[in-house]
Amino acid sequence: MTPKPWKVIKSKKDTSYRVFSIRTDTAQSPRNGSIYDFYILESNPWVNVIPLTADENVILVRQYRHGIRDLTLEIPGGLVDDGDTPEQAAWRELAEETGYGAKEMISLGAVHPNPAIQNNLCYTFLAKGAYKAGKQHQDTAEDIEVIIRPLEAIPEMIKKGEITHSLVIVAFYRYFIEYLGGDIYLRPA
Repeated sequence: MTPKPWKVIKSKKDTSYRVFSIRTDTAQSPRNGSIYDFYILESNPWVNVIPLTADENVILVRQYRHGIRDLTLEIPGGLVDDGDTPEQAAWRELAEETGYGAKEMISLGAVHPNPAIQNNLCYTFLAKGAYKAGKQHQDTAEDIEVIIRPLEAIPEMIKKGEITHSLVIVAFYRYFIEYLGGDIYLRPA
């Protein structure tokens, strides 16, 4: 039997925070009639940007992530502000977090970060022809170090656990497999 969407009996917003709110949906199973409460994190969409220079270097960011109480190596990214398109947010996040611009911003698609408990999408962009354009403009809650690495080093960095953020790994997957059209960088050595 093919699963079907559950019927939402009631939905209420519980709490709002700066970057997300929590909603409780009471829903009924179409298969057996059982009723269950689902807790949903509602958020604006997110963006991730792979800044790639003309000489095939990737502009990465190292920053503190309090959820894991440690530093991570990522690509620039953040929330899509109300009224902005994902592409506008990609340009903004690239400039704010790295001080870089790009000649072209190419969409690589979108994924659901965690559809079991979140309602948003994460859009990935390739910032082709990235170049140093100015200074970083970090938010007060950000401490970001810009790191430059060759594109060809990225798969090994993922394999070694130097890059562990799942949405960043998905972004590189989209680039290597879908944008380039093959798996050349992901094959075992």
